[in-house]
Amino acid sequence: MLIYLRVLKESFNFAISALKNNRLRTFLSLLGVTIGIFSIIAVLAAVDSLKKDITGSLSALDNSTVIVMRFKFGPSDIPRWKREQFPDVTYEEYQYLKKSLPDLEAISFALGVPGGAALKYQEVTTTGVDIGAVTHEYYDIEAFELEEGRFFNEPEAVSASGVIVLGHEIAQNLFGESNGIGKEIRIFGRRATVIGILKKQGQSLFGGSRDGQAFVPANFARRVYGTTKGTVFPQIVMKPEDGVDNDEFMSIVEQQLRNIRGIKTGEINNFFVNQMQGVADFIDNITGQLNIIGLVISGFSLLVGGFGIANIMFVSVKERTNLIGIQKSLGAKNKFILSQFLFEAVILSVIGGLVGLFLVGLVSIIASQFTGDFEFVLSPFNMMIGTAVSAVIGLISGLIPAISASKLDPVEAIRTGF
Repeated sequence: MLIYLRVLKESFNFAISALKNNRLRTFLSLLGVTIGIFSIIAVLAAVDSLKKDITGSLSALDNSTVIVMRFKFGPSDIPRWKREQFPDVTYEEYQYLKKSLPDLEAISFALGVPGGAALKYQEVTTTGVDIGAVTHEYYDIEAFELEEGRFFNEPEAVSASGVIVLGHEIAQNLFGESNGIGKEIRIFGRRATVIGILKKQGQSLFGGSRDGQAFVPANFARRVYGTTKGTVFPQIVMKPEDGVDNDEFMSIVEQQLRNIRGIKTGEINNFFVNQMQGVADFIDNITGQLNIIGLVISGFSLLVGGFGIANIMFVSVKERTNLIGIQKSLGAKNKFILSQFLFEAVILSVIGGLVGLFLVGLVSIIASQFTGDFEFVLSPFNMMIGTAVSAVIGLISGLIPAISASKLDPVEAIRTGF
């Protein structure tokens, strides 16, 4: 065992010495692998960061959350022209499901107010505010965190009271550093009292942050917009109790709605029962495809780097043919010569990979500074992948040159050198 360790150590020292003696050639060889590893790890880091940002913006809703609306999350087999004829879900259907559904933890009716709204306090106006018009139960479905005040209650929601809960950014725009609780603002041309302010969440690359949103009772918005199709995009949001079989729960929801709407056996549903888990699976599928496409493209860069290392190793073998002959004549075994050149190729490739990882880390830090709250992630797993891939590329690229060096006849090698 000690003999093998000694051979490995000597081979390693020979490889390091060879790389030091040919610094320019070493640098040029490193460049190809560095670019290849940089490309691969940059793609993995970018896709991981993208996935983290999207899932982070959706994390407020549990994966078991069910959303009923006339749209489907993801692709559908039903033609678009037919989907466009589907009716919106109604407040009355929400009330019916609330009374009739078993194993229901919370259910809320929600409207998406189109185009954003203008909020005005005294002389200050904030435009384009994303308004969430929901019933009071929405607080029990989404993971809201209040910095000040409270969410509206059932009497306020049912009676369409003029109350509003503001996102952190909206509150700062309207009130600055002063406390906005209890202050009266104007929304939809009506008065509304601020009763709550959400904790700061931070922006994501694709939006979804609550900082730029505000929440009012659904009935308050219904008085302004009504329920005209294609205007407010109503939806019913449900959260089943823990431990409930989600597929069975969704089947019950589907059957209840078919009964309400009088859909006959054999007729298709004119609504969609969506689950947040489906969104998560869809995101996983998309990011997986992005990973594959990116890795294929980056693989070409790494392939060029591998050819570069192989070429340099063949040159190295030719240059040191005389030295190989002398080593063999003094008793060096084939495996010593083989390991010597393999070590050189692997070390060369790993150093290039480490430089590539360093550059990815540097770019990630710089990019994060220019993208606000979006953070580029260089995970330890991706770093391990980069190091392992570079080592494998070095091993494969150096294998044929190393084998050819180990099989040289010592007499012919010395004669060729002279």
